Amino acid sequence: MNELFFEALSIMGKGMLGIFIVTAVIILCMVLLNKWPEGKKKEN
Repeated sequence: MNELFFEALSIMGKGMLGIFIVTAVIILCMVLLNKWPEGKKKEN
């Protein structure tokens, strides 16, 4: 049972790491898109 627990813990850790990486990539994309120049701004 001990070996199965550590195997499950390893799989769970990889899954949580994957979720963290995907979340970080999405946040990075949002930050970069917010800094993207909007083009020429009209002045009155």
